[in-house]
Amino acid sequence: MTNPEPFADKRGKSFNANGAADWLAVILATGGGAGFAPIAPGTWGSLVGLLIAYGLIAVFKSNVVLLQNLLIVVSVVLAWIGIWAGTRAESVFGKKDSGQIVIDEVCGQVISFVFIAPFLAGLGEGWRWWMIPGFLLFRAFDIFKPFPINGLQSLTGGVGVMMDDVIAGIYAAALMSLALYFA
Repeated sequence: MTNPEPFADKRGKSFNANGAADWLAVILATGGGAGFAPIAPGTWGSLVGLLIAYGLIAVFKSNVVLLQNLLIVVSVVLAWIGIWAGTRAESVFGKKDSGQIVIDEVCGQVISFVFIAPFLAGLGEGWRWWMIPGFLLFRAFDIFKPFPINGLQSLTGGVGVMMDDVIAGIYAAALMSLALYFA
């Protein structure tokens, strides 16, 4: 008999929030609720990250240095928030790296666009089209987890939640940079 919910084993089975800090951690860890999507919560979390990156690029594209620094700062802040929120949310959901926790996808997706800033002048208004390969590259690295990404989820707590997606974002950013250089 096939499982009617093939990804149900990735989701936390319990919900035990004790106090405001746990609720805040759940809101942050689920990407504002994107992690509660019944299908492909990681993809929904990545879309939240895509929207953050898109907004930053749209607003600050005329100042390349500021944009690149903002993308880096936002990525670092999301990683630190994700480590804290991921650790707490694992306890709330009663499962290591529960499927509802998508702050790692949000962060990794933003990271995938860190190197796009230097190429914006040459892209003109076509920069928006580069959001698609950035999204797809990050999702591919996040799903298939090539070395060393595949071993990072074994780290404990929020560090284990975040690091595989941080590295997936770096891989995607590097490939995006190469593609933009040769485009």
